Amino acid sequence: MNAKPKETLIANARIVLAERVIEQGWLALVDGRIAEIGAGRAPAGAEDAGGDLIMPGLIELHTDHLEAHYVPRPKVFWNPVAAVISYDGQLATSGITTVFDSLRVWREDGAEDVDGRAGVLAAAITTARDANFLRADHFLHLRCEIPMPSVVEEARELIDRPDVRLMSLMDHTPGQRQFRDEGKLRDYYRGKNGGKTDAELDELFAKRFEYQKLYAAANMREIVALAHEYKIPLASHDDTTEENVADALRDGVSVAEFPTTLEAARGLHQAGIGILMGAPNVVRGGSHSGNIAAVDLAREGLLDILSSDYIPSSLLMAALQLPEHVPAISLPAAVRTVTKAPAEAVGLSDRGEVAVGKRADLIRVHVAGDVPVVRSVWREGNRVA
Repeated sequence: MNAKPKETLIANARIVLAERVIEQGWLALVDGRIAEIGAGRAPAGAEDAGGDLIMPGLIELHTDHLEAHYVPRPKVFWNPVAAVISYDGQLATSGITTVFDSLRVWREDGAEDVDGRAGVLAAAITTARDANFLRADHFLHLRCEIPMPSVVEEARELIDRPDVRLMSLMDHTPGQRQFRDEGKLRDYYRGKNGGKTDAELDELFAKRFEYQKLYAAANMREIVALAHEYKIPLASHDDTTEENVADALRDGVSVAEFPTTLEAARGLHQAGIGILMGAPNVVRGGSHSGNIAAVDLAREGLLDILSSDYIPSSLLMAALQLPEHVPAISLPAAVRTVTKAPAEAVGLSDRGEVAVGKRADLIRVHVAGDVPVVRSVWREGNRVA
């Protein structure tokens, strides 16, 4: 005898589709997929959404927030599996149903405590996933600091994992890209882990200049070749100049994370490369590094994807605030920056919009003033928060 399909009905909702909003609609979820979408009165037995928004579960391509759970204080390393579970719970209750966990694929003495721990965290994610402890769907994003001597070796150790779905090409050598103003980078490190002295920073920066000179060119070629060999999408990081844009084109980049200037963003857009900016940048009204504001790019039609980066709750907040900052951006268009657009950028065609046949990864959102509240979360039709 065949088992009865699992069905969930949700009614009295403002349903955010990819191109429009159904002001009073209903959904039927069957066996983890969206089976039917309707307007008006729902079939009997539906859960009343109370007029709240129903939208796709959020898709996060770049968050290193796991680090804050794993190293909550300087030199304090939490149980990695417990850290993953705690982090995952925060993601889910922020409305994120698919996440690309950004892991640092490099070691650098004297910089950050979490450097060199990518393998530990990747293993912890696997352990938690295999035990069915996770609410969100987790993939890996390997953040490759190109000048670091060990970056190629460490990338090779992780590259053949089936959950590796994105790699980014980063270079935080002082005086360029995100930290063209070296003083901003000094301020960053003075405020981290109890602060560093100027003498310590002089030594750290001198080492970074040396590493870039010795290793960056060869490492870039090898990391790009690895990504292409394993068919993993590539992201550039902090593009600033026309030369950076040309490098992104040469390397076959599909996503540009956090371009720092209007010049770079325009070049990337013209090249057909998706532009990702930080949701905290939208919520705060600007970049913490003093670079281009995400809203300014949105006004120019140069914003494709948002990322929560270091604050999971910022993803939903920024998407709902975008139409206020830029009236030309509709609610469905804003929601696409955190759902459909990131899904398409990394080849996840089964999710990212409320449409028949798509995964039933959904969130119910109540908007109270300026703060959206996630009331329910479904992943493949199962309530996870």
